[in-house]
Amino acid sequence: MATRRRWLIAANLGLAGAIVVAAFAGSAAGLQPASRARGQYTMVAGEIQGGGDASAIYVIDSINEEMVALRWNQSRGELDGIDYRNLHEDGNKETGR
Repeated sequence: MATRRRWLIAANLGLAGAIVVAAFAGSAAGLQPASRARGQYTMVAGEIQGGGDASAIYVIDSINEEMVALRWNQSRGELDGIDYRNLHEDGNKETGR
Protein backbone atom coordinates (compact mmCIF):
# COMPACT_ATOMS: atom_id res chain seq x y z
CA MET A 1 0.00 0.00 0.00
CA ALA A 2 2.83 2.41 0.88
CA THR A 3 4.59 1.66 -2.42
CA ARG A 4 1.42 2.45 -4.38
CA ARG A 5 0.94 5.70 -2.48
CA ARG A 6 4.56 6.75 -3.18
CA TRP A 7 4.11 5.95 -6.85
CA LEU A 8 0.91 8.04 -7.02
CA ILE A 9 2.59 10.96 -5.26
CA ALA A 10 5.55 10.78 -7.65
CA ALA A 11 3.22 10.63 -10.68
CA ASN A 12 1.22 13.63 -9.44
CA LEU A 13 4.41 15.62 -8.81
CA GLY A 14 5.61 14.76 -12.31
CA LEU A 15 2.32 15.90 -13.86
CA ALA A 16 2.31 19.10 -11.80
CA GLY A 17 5.88 19.79 -12.92
CA ALA A 18 4.95 19.23 -16.57
CA ILE A 19 2.05 21.67 -16.23
CA VAL A 20 4.31 24.32 -14.68
CA VAL A 21 6.93 23.87 -17.42
CA ALA A 22 4.28 24.06 -20.16
CA ALA A 23 2.71 27.18 -18.64
CA PHE A 24 5.98 29.11 -18.38
CA ALA A 25 7.77 27.83 -21.47
CA GLY A 26 8.06 30.33 -24.30
CA SER A 27 6.77 29.38 -27.68
CA ALA A 28 9.25 28.46 -30.37
CA ALA A 29 8.63 31.16 -32.97
CA GLY A 30 10.62 29.29 -35.59
CA LEU A 31 8.26 26.33 -35.42
CA GLN A 32 5.03 28.28 -35.81
CA PRO A 33 3.52 28.67 -39.28
CA ALA A 34 3.57 32.08 -40.90
CA SER A 35 0.63 34.32 -40.12
CA ARG A 36 -2.06 34.12 -42.76
CA ALA A 37 -5.39 35.76 -43.30
CA ARG A 38 -8.63 33.93 -42.64
CA GLY A 39 -9.66 32.38 -45.93
CA GLN A 40 -12.80 32.65 -47.98
CA TYR A 41 -13.43 29.29 -49.62
CA THR A 42 -15.25 28.08 -52.70
CA MET A 43 -15.61 24.40 -53.66
CA VAL A 44 -16.08 23.26 -57.23
CA ALA A 45 -16.45 19.71 -58.53
CA GLY A 46 -14.65 18.82 -61.72
CA GLU A 47 -12.83 16.13 -63.62
CA ILE A 48 -9.15 15.31 -63.28
CA GLN A 49 -7.22 16.18 -66.42
CA GLY A 50 -5.98 12.97 -68.01
CA GLY A 51 -7.73 10.89 -65.35
CA GLY A 52 -10.43 9.37 -67.54
CA ASP A 53 -13.71 9.58 -65.66
CA ALA A 54 -12.07 10.42 -62.30
CA SER A 55 -13.55 13.39 -60.45
CA ALA A 56 -12.08 15.80 -57.94
CA ILE A 57 -13.11 18.58 -55.59
CA TYR A 58 -11.25 21.84 -56.08
CA VAL A 59 -11.16 24.05 -52.97
CA ILE A 60 -10.18 27.64 -53.72
CA ASP A 61 -9.17 30.15 -51.04
CA SER A 62 -9.69 33.52 -52.71
CA ILE A 63 -8.19 35.56 -49.86
CA ASN A 64 -4.86 33.69 -49.70
CA GLU A 65 -4.96 32.84 -53.42
CA GLU A 66 -4.48 29.09 -53.01
CA MET A 67 -6.15 26.01 -54.48
CA VAL A 68 -6.20 22.38 -53.33
CA ALA A 69 -7.46 19.43 -55.38
CA LEU A 70 -8.98 16.52 -53.42
CA ARG A 71 -10.22 13.08 -54.41
CA TRP A 72 -12.44 10.70 -52.41
CA ASN A 73 -10.65 7.47 -51.43
CA GLN A 74 -13.43 4.90 -51.20
CA SER A 75 -11.33 2.18 -49.53
CA ARG A 76 -10.19 4.43 -46.64
CA GLY A 77 -13.33 6.57 -46.50
CA GLU A 78 -11.46 9.89 -46.60
CA LEU A 79 -10.34 12.67 -48.93
CA ASP A 80 -6.83 12.46 -50.41
CA GLY A 81 -4.94 15.55 -51.48
CA ILE A 82 -4.02 15.43 -55.16
CA ASP A 83 -2.39 18.79 -55.75
CA TYR A 84 -1.80 22.27 -54.32
CA ARG A 85 -1.36 25.48 -56.29
CA ASN A 86 -0.36 28.95 -55.15
CA LEU A 87 -2.52 31.01 -57.50
CA HIS A 88 -0.66 34.24 -56.74
CA GLU A 89 2.66 32.74 -57.85
CA ASP A 90 1.04 31.13 -60.89
CA GLY A 91 -0.44 34.48 -61.95
CA ASN A 92 2.92 36.25 -61.66
CA LYS A 93 4.93 33.74 -63.75
CA GLU A 94 6.33 34.98 -67.00
CA THR A 95 4.98 33.09 -69.95
CA GLY A 96 7.48 31.79 -72.45
CA ARG A 97 7.42 30.06 -75.76
